[in-house]
This record gives sequence, C-alpha cells and structure tokens, in this order.
Amino acid sequence: MTASLQVIYPIGADTHFDHDYYLATHIPLVGEHMGAFIQNTLVTKGLAGGPDVPPGSYAVATMTFADGDALNAALGAAGPVLADIPKFTNVQPQMLIGEVIA
Repeated sequence: MTASLQVIYPIGADTHFDHDYYLATHIPLVGEHMGAFIQNTLVTKGLAGGPDVPPGSYAVATMTFADGDALNAALGAAGPVLADIPKFTNVQPQMLIGEVIA
C-alpha cells in the first residue's frame, strides 16, 4: 500500500508564510533528512479556494512513500525539518497521513 503525507499550512489571522524560504531552504532540508524514504513530492502554492474565493492555505506539500514503514522512517528522521518551520511561518501546520487509493 502506498502511503502519503500531506502537510497543509492554513491561512489564519495574523499569520505569515515565506514562500521563498520554503522553496529555497525548507524543501531541500526535507530532501536531506527524509528524502531517502520519499518516492515523490508535490508542493502546491495556494492561489484560490474556488472562483472569486481567497485561498484557505498558503501551501500544501504532498509526499508519497512505498508503504507505512517508509513513511514512519521518514517521520522518525523529520526532527530538523520540524525545527525549521518557525523560520518561514508562524502557522501550525496540519498533517494528513493517508493511503493512496487512486
């Protein structure tokens, strides 16, 4: 079973998100510490929540893994990645761990 991890950065009152730092520094840090376990990564910048609706999230990072063991190994190596979050946002990220079904 292919496993997935989505990290969602919701927009809220008095929040900020530095997309330049996120792409130039944070995503490479993910690769450095967790990359050996990741099959694929997709990063989406929020532009809209629908026609004429502002986005609800700054960004969503989606990573896929061969299985739950690979996902758990990646999470076990994520300490430096988690410690980096306050350098680009004051948002509390939301996580969705799932099974890829399509």
